Amino acid sequence: MRRRRLAPLVAVSLTAALAPALAASPATAAPAAAPSAGTPSAVSPPAAKSALDRYAKQKPDWKRCEADSPAAYQCATVKVPLDYRKPGGKRIDLAISRIRTAEPGKRRGILLSNPGGPGGEGLWMPMMMKEELPASVLKSYDLVGFDPRGVGRSSPVSCNLTPEQENWLRPYKAETYAKDVAWARTVADKCRKKMGDRLPHITTRNTARDLDLVRAILGEKKISYFGYSYGTYLGAVYAQLFPARADRFVLDSAVDPQRAWRGMIQWWAEGAEPAFDRWTEWAAARSKTYGLGDTPKKVDRTFWNLVAQADEDPIEVDGQPTTGDEIRDGMRALAFTPKYASEAVVELKKAAAGKPASAKKPARITEGGGSGAPEWAGKAALAAETPADNGTASFWAVVCGDNSAAWSRDPETYRRDAIEDKGRYPLYGDFASSIKPCAFWGKSAEPVTVVKNKVGSLVVQNEWDSQTPLPSGQALHAQLKGSKMVTVLGGEGHGVYPSGNACTDGAVNRYLATGKLPAKDATCRATAESNAQARQNQKPDVLPGSPVPERAPNRF
Repeated sequence: MRRRRLAPLVAVSLTAALAPALAASPATAAPAAAPSAGTPSAVSPPAAKSALDRYAKQKPDWKRCEADSPAAYQCATVKVPLDYRKPGGKRIDLAISRIRTAEPGKRRGILLSNPGGPGGEGLWMPMMMKEELPASVLKSYDLVGFDPRGVGRSSPVSCNLTPEQENWLRPYKAETYAKDVAWARTVADKCRKKMGDRLPHITTRNTARDLDLVRAILGEKKISYFGYSYGTYLGAVYAQLFPARADRFVLDSAVDPQRAWRGMIQWWAEGAEPAFDRWTEWAAARSKTYGLGDTPKKVDRTFWNLVAQADEDPIEVDGQPTTGDEIRDGMRALAFTPKYASEAVVELKKAAAGKPASAKKPARITEGGGSGAPEWAGKAALAAETPADNGTASFWAVVCGDNSAAWSRDPETYRRDAIEDKGRYPLYGDFASSIKPCAFWGKSAEPVTVVKNKVGSLVVQNEWDSQTPLPSGQALHAQLKGSKMVTVLGGEGHGVYPSGNACTDGAVNRYLATGKLPAKDATCRATAESNAQARQNQKPDVLPGSPVPERAPNRF
């Protein structure tokens, strides 16, 4: 039976001002993290404690989330500080949701979840988790979801961006680079003007603090957590800030914290090259079926000849002219699934020869991944009546604001990197390394979080993941000294759980049910069925009463 897939799919201790404060009560609070030396504090610890205690004493007004949603699916809105260094200052809304366990006598605690992004709404996640998790896990937890700060129903941010301004993965060309620099500057300026004093505080560190405040409001000593993609980074940051409050953490398709965020975007180019080479070998071994060449070199030549032809004269696919850059853009994610890539290139080759071609298969390439907001962002924003550019605005707020030091302020740096990386990673290097709005962003309010701790967690990772390539997952595992890793050899797609693969699903389910990590790192082998399930992450799905996102190739 087909299991419904998740459609969407990221070392500084707590400051002295925050450390003692985020507890439901002194009797139930886990020990606070020690403050980092030299970390600035805007208020004294007693004042911060008093201010945050008032937040922790909130009583959520739980109501049915939607008129047509299940009664058990409840939503509420709580207040959180805009700036945790000044908890007595401005407040913003945080939308939370829950589905309570049907067996309260066996309840262990709460299981929070995040679908990825940055900028992904997660209020609907309890409904998805309720459907996917087995009874052995469901009995132990109240399932808790949330829209991260600045997203969806949690005081959503906007930059008033046009659809064209949301288009952000741009190939490097000498003749258009000045326009790209102007675009990046305009986006940063519009975000600064529209978001004002909120902009520096839409960060992963503050979202992690929000999670701990939710823990306190719900009267819990600890949280368990399930994070996908960007959600793995959020989980890792929470574990770093609040190690004593982290219970069972599953991190699926992992972000490397040391490369947040410019380096993670560049992973898309670096990871695509071995995937592309694997595709050429796969297609060559099936040359009688696809006719793209009987050696990897010939398959490679077939593809790049099409790119060159489209650069000279765009190839018309279903009435739409398609450039070589658009082919490269679309092929980047598609190369991770050799069958789909082969089918698309076959049809593209027909179109290039002026022959009738199926529009559907080459559309996997020609639709690309560099369009502005992912499709899920528009669906979710419409459902929540949030600004149309909310997904993109919140994305940049986090990607630029988490670690401004990772982004050069010199446009020439991006020009040089784009040229160099196009040579090193021909498929996508210039897209990933060219200029982004972060070049003109303000300085981060806090240093980047250095993740290095011994909190127990389970990292699960497909070998052939287009968004968070295998080395990214391995890097997070290395930084979480208490983690164990399950690698799916031959696994395709972004997002592992659930796939119907008894090996991977079993490891996750056992850990959530019992708290026992595998004795050592493990490998599972993908099956045709589990890969088919993983690839469903690239397609829209529908859950009743929830604005389900679609996983986009330009998000984590």
